Amino acid sequence: MENIALAAILVPFAGALLVLVSKDEAAKWIATLFSALATLATIMVGYAFLAGGKVALTVNLLSFSSINLLGLTIDRLSTLIAVAVVSLGFLIVLYSTAYLSTGNREHPHKDRPSYYAFMLVFVGAMAGLVYSSTMLGQLVFFEITGGCSWALIGYYQSPKSLAAGLKALLITHFAALGLYVAASYLFASTGSFSLASLATLSPNAKIIVFLGILLAAWGKSAQFPLHIWLPDAMEAPTPVSAYLHAASMVKVGVYIFARAIFSAGQVPEIIGWIGGIMAAVTLIYGFVMFLPQKDMKRLLAYSTITQVSFVFLGLSMSIFGSKLAFDGAVAHIFNHAFAKSLFFLVAGALAYTTGTRLLPALRGMLRASPLLGVCFCIAALSITGVPPFNGFFSKFAIFSAGFQLSSEYWLMLPLTIVALLESIASFAWFMMWFGKTVPGEPSEVLATASPVPLAMKIVLITLVVMCLASSVIAFPWLE
Repeated sequence: MENIALAAILVPFAGALLVLVSKDEAAKWIATLFSALATLATIMVGYAFLAGGKVALTVNLLSFSSINLLGLTIDRLSTLIAVAVVSLGFLIVLYSTAYLSTGNREHPHKDRPSYYAFMLVFVGAMAGLVYSSTMLGQLVFFEITGGCSWALIGYYQSPKSLAAGLKALLITHFAALGLYVAASYLFASTGSFSLASLATLSPNAKIIVFLGILLAAWGKSAQFPLHIWLPDAMEAPTPVSAYLHAASMVKVGVYIFARAIFSAGQVPEIIGWIGGIMAAVTLIYGFVMFLPQKDMKRLLAYSTITQVSFVFLGLSMSIFGSKLAFDGAVAHIFNHAFAKSLFFLVAGALAYTTGTRLLPALRGMLRASPLLGVCFCIAALSITGVPPFNGFFSKFAIFSAGFQLSSEYWLMLPLTIVALLESIASFAWFMMWFGKTVPGEPSEVLATASPVPLAMKIVLITLVVMCLASSVIAFPWLE
């Protein structure tokens, strides 16, 4: 398993090098092939882990003296999330082969090899971070994702996109200082960078390390007050928004927090209270901010901020001993990645075919483009947690855990109610926009829309299936 997991990390990096020395026309197909190979590798690792009885494995890759610097961890957490972040990377690359073209009405553009190279490096870095067994390894891949996000957000080279890329880089790099502090303190206290050594720390030392991890996690996952880079990052090409800002980059923060909780054993409850209260604050703020949005991508950006808050809330609850909360949070990382990617890519398809992503102009979607109308509806229902779509099952676990814990911790009750009310209100808001955009006679821009390319259709249909199936797929890892 460890060799295949290592291949999942290295294959995208090798593909990126090959893309850079290839001809322009070949770049997108090389990127598609290498991202597909990486996806196959993560699926093979996941299958081998399940078939082998779900026995966790840690392998050292690089040591100095007796200090393990880099390594791999293959367990129920890493195998599940790796499948999501790498397979979505493949789907986004495939979608990009059609989106980045002169037929795009919003951004007529001939793709460049650098785009696919950065996407592959990002996919490889995500795999490396997820499989990493040391905090030093997490830090290395954390910083690589930051550099790639800067390049991809600024891909169009417009003043706004360049400013947005720099803003994202500066804020997430500032947040990374928390991970530097956490890694340094862990090493100073234990003589090791291994995440497993978190369990040997004293309660006070754990507080310091977890506060550093939380700072890094809030910045990368766009949580209040370090969220301000995410809405502006919508200047990126829509496939980039779908991958970095729905499937992978914003998941880095919650993943390193989940991994730390998973590795540390007993975590001081103060970390759970800080994480839970900040998640509730972000839920309220994010919901209020997406109410006035008319640009579909900016609305989805603020929606992403709130949905990731559900994961932080569930992980924070798990610190009080709730396995249900932890499993619900991890399942929501997995489920939300597919559902929100679908929503972003619907926005991209609409912009590609009509030249706009402003919701008031997109009336009559179902008649003009039945596929996009259906995908819009399924994405909205999945995000807001309506059964039988995937968001329902992970949110239900988090809500159930909150109500269970409230019998012992009274503050859990208002935190859970805030989350429940946000979910209901989000459903009402998205259904309001559904009523204004999906049914009815097509507006002028939709009546004259160009066809959706085949590659984009394949990706959208695949994500629709995952909105129904991802919870079922996640169950064997989480039971």
